[in-house]
Amino acid sequence: MLKSLGATMAQVAQRVRPRGSPSATPRFDRNVFLARRAERRRRRKTVLVLSVAFLLMVGAFSAVFHELMAREGRSFSWPTSVYWTLTTMTTLGFGDITFESDAGRIFSVIVLLSGSTFLLVMLPFVFIQFVFIPWMDERDRRRAPRSLPAGTEGHVIVTSQGPVEEALIDRAVHAEVPYVVIVEDVDVAGRMHDEGRTVMVGNLDDPQTYERARVTQATVVVATQNDQTNTNIAFTVREIAPRVKVVATANSPASVDILEIAGANHVVRLGEILGAAMAARGLGLGGRSHEIGSFAGLQIAEAGVAGTDLVGHTLAESKLRQRFGVGLIGVWERGDFSLATPETVLRESSVLLLAGSAEQLASFDRALATDSPATASAVIIGGGRVGRAIGRALTVVGMDFTIVEQLAERARPEARYVIGDAADRDVLAAAGIDEASSIFVTSHDDNVNVYLTRYCRGLRPDARIVSRSRLDRNVSTLYRAGADAVLSYAGAGSAAIWNHFRGEETLLVAHGLNLFRTPIPSDLAGKTLAEAHVYRRTKCNVVAVQHEGKIQGNPDATAPLPAGGELVMIGTNDAEARFSEVYPGARRRSLRDSVRR
Repeated sequence: MLKSLGATMAQVAQRVRPRGSPSATPRFDRNVFLARRAERRRRRKTVLVLSVAFLLMVGAFSAVFHELMAREGRSFSWPTSVYWTLTTMTTLGFGDITFESDAGRIFSVIVLLSGSTFLLVMLPFVFIQFVFIPWMDERDRRRAPRSLPAGTEGHVIVTSQGPVEEALIDRAVHAEVPYVVIVEDVDVAGRMHDEGRTVMVGNLDDPQTYERARVTQATVVVATQNDQTNTNIAFTVREIAPRVKVVATANSPASVDILEIAGANHVVRLGEILGAAMAARGLGLGGRSHEIGSFAGLQIAEAGVAGTDLVGHTLAESKLRQRFGVGLIGVWERGDFSLATPETVLRESSVLLLAGSAEQLASFDRALATDSPATASAVIIGGGRVGRAIGRALTVVGMDFTIVEQLAERARPEARYVIGDAADRDVLAAAGIDEASSIFVTSHDDNVNVYLTRYCRGLRPDARIVSRSRLDRNVSTLYRAGADAVLSYAGAGSAAIWNHFRGEETLLVAHGLNLFRTPIPSDLAGKTLAEAHVYRRTKCNVVAVQHEGKIQGNPDATAPLPAGGELVMIGTNDAEARFSEVYPGARRRSLRDSVRR
């Protein structure tokens, strides 16, 4: 371990430039560079061809001029021939030299039309291609700023662009937290600027970049590049701003220690986070609750009702609140989430979303958990970082699993692997899909995930399928394909990073569905939930009320909301944004508290 750490640190040291040294050359995309160079060559070639054609035309017309003038009995020098040709081609026509014959006059018309047509093409082309377009490109490339205003403070500095960063920026916008994205490529920065993003051009390894980004007044720097670049960012930022928080992502386990040594306050392994979250969604079957997170003093858990006496009954008939004291947040039904109401009917495929203490959930398990052999195994499709992380999480709870992987070199001795194509029925049968209670689809390609999710749903209508999504637009497609739960790097990663510098503010329940906490708005203080109609106005539902260090789940709808307390709520991203619009004071107050922390 020490040898590996030392070798990696040596590589990092080569990349770290001492403060005060000249700025590094801006990085560029090689494909973009080659495309631009090819375009410049094409333009130069076009201009060269036009210039040669122009010279040939002038020479030919001058020679014909000599011949026609000789037939009329007149003689002119070659410079005079070129002079007449150019004045005629450019339509100046001084009239000092003219033809007297019809042939000469017809030739003059030909020279006039040919020259004016050619010059109307060549001159504008040369001007546009070599003067106007480069000037416009340079102006556009410089439209993104190189620094932030002097008064900027409390902002988030993001150092990359991607789905995780976009989700993080959306969270910042909803919470009214200022942010800036540092981009090295000026063209990319310009496009993001046009899209309305707060962006700044600068090199990630240049201390002056962070000084211009007002890093000493920032709340946090988020480093989401590769491990080596993240280490360099942490070194550079820590040198300038010793007190600012640095949250970095890491792909390799060995990089965690290196990033912490470099100055990162928190290191987030997105693959591990997503894998653990997906594993949690695949458990909780057979009436047994499984915790998917802890939030605001409450344990949030899922529990399937298949095989229990709850099937076919409404929530009012089940009397779960009265029997166990657990809070019912909502019900999953094949990927569709609905808030808990007394009239909600539970089916074999229903999964409860619960909130309560460890004792309350244990009481729930003792009464409803069933011993089903189908809860003993899982199939993980994909042996990458996420798939292996799911396997480690299942090992902790003692659940057997098999990983289906096409590449034999990815197999690890600590788990059971079946090498082959997951679209092959025999491969899935060898992995135990017929007996598995949970199926995890973890490919990095959303098209593959949709295909395999639909295939597995056809093979196992009763299994719980948890799928991974890379792009937001494919989440609904995966649900339609048959997934019971869909999670992504963007949702899980942005939530983890957000909570590292904002405190325990958000818990990702599923893609686009969050538990969040917010101070009770002044408009609601003293009112009851029955009077406030929070759900009707914002589509967010109140899960608990916290006041003076005490949290009350299943809050009484007739009790006044205390001033100075906090609400624990559940809602989609749009609903959370709607809450911010309806009660803006609460989110601003939450922001001030975060900055003080």
